Amino acid sequence: MAEEGKIVLSQYTSALLSALNGVKAKTRPDDVSALSVSQTVSFFALVYEKMRNAVEFREDHLILRAAIERILRRRFSLNSDGKGEAENLLRELLWARYFDNSTLGGEDIIKTQSLIDKYTTLRRQLVGGRQAEMQQYLNQFLIDILTCEIEENLRPESAQTHANFTFFIYQVLRKKIKIEGLKDDQKDAYFLVAVEKIYGKSDRSYLRYHLFTTFYKTLASYSTSEISKLTGELPSIFKKIDDMVANPFVDNLTKFTRKQLPPFLILFDLMKNKFQNIGNILTDKEKLWSEVEQTCRDKYQQLGNRVRNLAIRSFIYILLTKMVFALILEFPLSLYVYGEVNKTSIIINSIFPPILMAIILAFFRVPGEENTKKIYQRLIDIIDANRSFETQVAFMPKKGRYRRPMLIFGFTVFYSLTFFVTLSLIYEGLIYLQFNLVSQAIFIFFVSVVTFFSYRIRQVTKELRLEDKQGVLTPLVDFFFMPILSLGKFFSSEIAKLNFFIFIFDFIIEAPFKLLFEVVEEWISFVRKRKEEII
Repeated sequence: MAEEGKIVLSQYTSALLSALNGVKAKTRPDDVSALSVSQTVSFFALVYEKMRNAVEFREDHLILRAAIERILRRRFSLNSDGKGEAENLLRELLWARYFDNSTLGGEDIIKTQSLIDKYTTLRRQLVGGRQAEMQQYLNQFLIDILTCEIEENLRPESAQTHANFTFFIYQVLRKKIKIEGLKDDQKDAYFLVAVEKIYGKSDRSYLRYHLFTTFYKTLASYSTSEISKLTGELPSIFKKIDDMVANPFVDNLTKFTRKQLPPFLILFDLMKNKFQNIGNILTDKEKLWSEVEQTCRDKYQQLGNRVRNLAIRSFIYILLTKMVFALILEFPLSLYVYGEVNKTSIIINSIFPPILMAIILAFFRVPGEENTKKIYQRLIDIIDANRSFETQVAFMPKKGRYRRPMLIFGFTVFYSLTFFVTLSLIYEGLIYLQFNLVSQAIFIFFVSVVTFFSYRIRQVTKELRLEDKQGVLTPLVDFFFMPILSLGKFFSSEIAKLNFFIFIFDFIIEAPFKLLFEVVEEWISFVRKRKEEII
């Protein structure tokens, strides 16, 4: 029986603290084997990398893996067996300052080269002799596994910490869910995907990698003979993993996980920032409230900066990849089709999107003290040895609730009407401003894409909100904005595939640019050695 004001930690919480205590920081390589690059070359490589990342919008924690994949693809195109490419890869990562100078060394080269060798062996055994589409699918899955494992090997501390936090959420919440007609192991697998999506914010590559390593092993753990035996099973394993990610049950589980996440985020922040004293904090309600209240206020304060930074990044991405392209088309197309150019439409199409984004993001609400109190109480439920919280089951039916066909038909017609009404209102407004058809299409394109990105950014402000109350006018706003959001999602996902800036950077600029860096790096190293000989 716990004393009043004291908390007895659950077995999962105690296990998490023990696991975090066992996480060891990556040791710095010795002076002899440490890789060191020229800071002059590094400066220009960093500038290039910032420009390259600006034309492809990604979450911050996904940028390094994408860079590793990009570098390796270029290296494999010149050296298909990958021999000796580990050091080149690590040097490029140091150039771009993904890692501090001299923090990678000989041991990292050996481990990374071993992974590359296993990848090329698997690719050779698995991909050859298949149809082109299947070859592309298998090779992409393999390179997803390779690049994720390389990143986690280079950043073991953050990878282990993230894995421990993910497993903790999974262990605490998995007993709170039951899906009609599904066995527990199936439900648990789908729930793991949901946790990876919502807490880990994993993209397809990391979802594939984490599921593969959960049910099988890391690439480094397989011997050469085991790889040969595994080859025949991999196509079906890969398909099973992708089917698991795409399963309809995952959508409901992600919604459930998103609602449960805020107290976990605050708890993990406490563990990372106050780990030396975390045992005393978590077992004392008064200390815990003080720390939770301070942490929540700090997090709420940071939301404004985070939203502003995301808005700037998003707009730069839209500007570089979509807006410039569209505006370049507007002038010649209008001139060719209509024989004249409406300067007013070009000005509006240029300045209205950033104004719209600023307006949408200006109205985000920071959670208040009531939300903090709810997080604190839920956090106690999570870490307390009292198991009542963990055994309250959220039941999910296997099939959706029965709905009358005529009602569904009516809703579908009404939803379609929202497209007609919204686009008609926009059309009438643009006609009044004397926009031609080309300018109208570009205006709708801009507005829908900016609205979609603004909506995504606004979701960031809700990740610490336990209960999101709808305003009185929310249904009316949704009526007019849903068509625009739907169009924005379509344009962002489909037209992103036609991002010609990525093509320019990856296939025209990057290879000669990096070759120049290598030559300059070798020259600086040569001069340095000659200087040392003289001294």
